[in-house]
Amino acid sequence: MYYRRELENKVIEMNKSFPVLLITGPRQVGKTTMLKKVAGDNRNYVTLDNPMIRELAKNDPGLFLESYPPPIIIDEIQYAPELLAYIKIYVDEKKEKGNFWLTGSQMFHLMKNVSESLAGRVGIINMLGFSTSEINKVAGSKYITNIDDLREKNKRYKKMDVKQVFERIYKGSMPALYEIDQDIESYYSSYLNTYIQRDIKELAQVGNELDFMKFMVACAARTSQMLNLADISRDIGITSQTAKRWLSILVSSGIVILVEAYSNNALKRVIKAPNLYFLDTGLCAYLTRWTSSDVLEVSAMSGAFFETYVVSEIVKSYYNQGKRPPIYYYRDKDQKEIDLIIEENNELSPIEIKKSSNPKKDAIKHFSILDKTKKNVGMGNVICLSQDLIPIDRSNYIVPVWLV
Repeated sequence: MYYRRELENKVIEMNKSFPVLLITGPRQVGKTTMLKKVAGDNRNYVTLDNPMIRELAKNDPGLFLESYPPPIIIDEIQYAPELLAYIKIYVDEKKEKGNFWLTGSQMFHLMKNVSESLAGRVGIINMLGFSTSEINKVAGSKYITNIDDLREKNKRYKKMDVKQVFERIYKGSMPALYEIDQDIESYYSSYLNTYIQRDIKELAQVGNELDFMKFMVACAARTSQMLNLADISRDIGITSQTAKRWLSILVSSGIVILVEAYSNNALKRVIKAPNLYFLDTGLCAYLTRWTSSDVLEVSAMSGAFFETYVVSEIVKSYYNQGKRPPIYYYRDKDQKEIDLIIEENNELSPIEIKKSSNPKKDAIKHFSILDKTKKNVGMGNVICLSQDLIPIDRSNYIVPVWLV
């Protein structure tokens, strides 16, 4: 079964503007499947996963392009960065749009090579796993806190109870788990093995695979927390420099996201360390060894997973529109916190995330901090397990999690 992806429209739109498109993101999120669906029968396809084809691309890029002429989809471009210079020469000669569609894992050296070789010639699209709107087959949109937008979503989006929310959290967002019925634990075990062997061992050249796996588990156990690399490196027994390098690999390959602290000259006591979130809650649940959604729901980590799910859905809602998510968080030395702040058009919209069906009014008590910034403050949201969209006051609403 094919689930339509929100990014299909963005691919078609950007194809008219750039000679090269690069779709980046973690393994198995559906990059190639989407591009093949959009292309239909009008485009050649080749994957550099094939060792013989990879050798040709690396050792004789000119012959490769003669053998696999555009318009073409080239899968796993990170395996043959030597191709990029030849693609540049080709597009500069032909001056045509949309000849090359590339996919690649979001490794830092791939992005560096693309930036150097194809500057001004490539449109880059970030892709993650399914959003809940894609799973439920309803048209999604970027998340904004405005009540008119929330009411419009309320007409289209499917309600979810607590059990359904945690089933979704436990299962995660990988397309293969929705397209074919399969064992979740076996899937993530295989996924991690592929990720470690291909991206980490081969591309990122991490020597100690066991320690890297421990590092991933330590990060998963700290999802939705403020990043403390010294604490993580001490637990595993690695240097802080190694921890920093490994974290950059997780970020650049789309496994985790760091939400930066919001700062403003008027806010004097801000804590500046970022918050860490896994972008796939299913992978996070597998790494932290939860065996079912029911157990996870009543666990000590249920609040952290709920917050992680909300943040990942908001991030996807922006990526799926081809936009960078303009999100931050706030914490100061007086223990005042705002879980998320969306900053757009000189407006700050505060969001609190509560694993509760009936959050108290004091959930918004720190939103007023943003008044000090002298920027416009938009509508505040408390995203929670409520079944209804309910006003707290004229400026703040309780928002059911299924509207994210």
